[in-house]
Amino acid sequence: MTPTTHLRKLASLADAARTRAALDRIVTEGGVPALERARFLTALTARLRHCLDQGGEGELLLRLRQGTSSGDGRLDVWLRPAGTRPDPQESPDLTCALPVPPAGAGLRRGVPLGEALLRADENTATVLRLLDEQDDLLRLHEEELHKTNQGVLALHSDLEAAAVAQRELLEAERTARAEAERARRLLTFLADASAAITASLSLTAVLRRLADMLVPEYAAHLDVWLFDEEGADQGDGDDSGAYEGRAYWAREHSLAAVAAARTGRPQHAADHPGGLPGTDDLPASALSPDRPLLAIPLTAHRLLGVITLTAPGPRFDADTGVMLVELARRVGIALDNARRYEQYRDTAEALQRAQLTDLPDPPGLLLAARYLPATRGLNIGGDWYDAFLQPDGGLLAVIGDVTGHGLRAAVLMGQLRTALRAYAVEDKSPGEILSHLHRMLCHLQPELYATAMIARFRPGEPEVVWASAGHLPAVVRAADGSVRVLDAKPGVMLGIPVPFTYQDHRAELPPGSSMVLYTDGLVERRADGIDPGIGRLARSMAAFDTAELEQDLNAAADAVLKQLLHDSERDDDVCLLMCHMVTPAQDAGAAGERRTAGG
Repeated sequence: MTPTTHLRKLASLADAARTRAALDRIVTEGGVPALERARFLTALTARLRHCLDQGGEGELLLRLRQGTSSGDGRLDVWLRPAGTRPDPQESPDLTCALPVPPAGAGLRRGVPLGEALLRADENTATVLRLLDEQDDLLRLHEEELHKTNQGVLALHSDLEAAAVAQRELLEAERTARAEAERARRLLTFLADASAAITASLSLTAVLRRLADMLVPEYAAHLDVWLFDEEGADQGDGDDSGAYEGRAYWAREHSLAAVAAARTGRPQHAADHPGGLPGTDDLPASALSPDRPLLAIPLTAHRLLGVITLTAPGPRFDADTGVMLVELARRVGIALDNARRYEQYRDTAEALQRAQLTDLPDPPGLLLAARYLPATRGLNIGGDWYDAFLQPDGGLLAVIGDVTGHGLRAAVLMGQLRTALRAYAVEDKSPGEILSHLHRMLCHLQPELYATAMIARFRPGEPEVVWASAGHLPAVVRAADGSVRVLDAKPGVMLGIPVPFTYQDHRAELPPGSSMVLYTDGLVERRADGIDPGIGRLARSMAAFDTAELEQDLNAAADAVLKQLLHDSERDDDVCLLMCHMVTPAQDAGAAGERRTAGG
């Protein structure tokens, strides 16, 4: 609906009063609530008074939007001095929303002043009535607030008591969680440390790892006192002590260490009681007067030694002390296992080397052999080489590898080597010897398997006869430096439960040529396999010239090992047997001067 506008002159207080009464009628008929109506009329009165106080006449512009029953009616008012007609496009000075359309349409002229005054009093009465109602409500609220305050005070007292109890519970819970977390951390460390020390079978490595894990968090210093083989595998073995990483193998022992060795019980030495479970207390040690010492015996099935820890702070914690005692018990077991392993390994290596014979010195042929035991694990025993003369003057060169490792493999290797020599006495060929060995193993040692390769050299013959039982192919270097691999299909492994007859193969081997027999420890690598290793061996042989080989075959064997192994740790034994056919001129000039080595 189009809004209606009205303009009214304001020349006197009477005009202002009538105008106020007319606007009062509009907002009253428009359903404006009494309080909002009073606010609107009060603001209007203030503006009318201000306009008249300026002097002269004023003008009031009223715009009335009747609206609909939806309540979108509105009353807008502009007040300006006369001569400055208000612009309806500007924001109104006063505005009032009309919930319902007013009955009248615009300003009514000639409204009696009495009526205007009475209507003003009615509005004032309405406001006063609302104020009275608010006063009543305020009194009720004050009474309720007083009662509420009393209840709040009582509740506050209860809440304070509950808060104190809750704080105590939270503190107890926090303490319990801290203790549980600390216990979890100690158990985790114990598990990790146990796994680390039992992962090695080296006595030195076990102690080094122990020191690295304990220092500096659980100990400022660690001393180790081993009763047996003192000084062995403990640094340089000097009487003044040996240092390895963070562990010091002491030669001067504290009284706490001596007491732990004598009684077999952990000892705590400090100027205050330790309070450690299962630990005896002693006076402070002269070796560590400022910090406590904890001496713990290392035991397995017997007492092995004592470790002495210097506290990282002013005292040892009780839970930490329990963890250290348990860790020492596990260290004792790990050290005992390491010593047993070393004894077993040394016995296997000694037996293995005892069965490797010295090489013969036949005319026209140079021999050099090397044996290197595995440096990791129990993989000693099983690899062997041999070279010996047959009754007809021929020479048999043998390389082999028995399955398995350790003492059993070394013993079985010796049996196999002895049987091979026995069959060779009858001047049998390499293939015949392997066939006899195969039948013997299938009958007498059904669970023993082995690979082997036999090469027969005869004086004056520029060839070699060979046979293989599942062994790696030999590498041959010709006199001109070219290298080839004898890749004829080998026979089955010795001892495989199937009948098999091994065939002899022939290869030209004129003077100046070399033949290399080896086991898989020389060429096999976990990341590469065997074929790349055989290729490296072939390239290594191709790098020699004939003069180098004939001058010092042992040096050539060492060079091959260095190039292929790089002085690294080995997971398996290594056997190498080099056979070189000497040129006639060199053989005549070096008669009686050739030397061979047996590893």
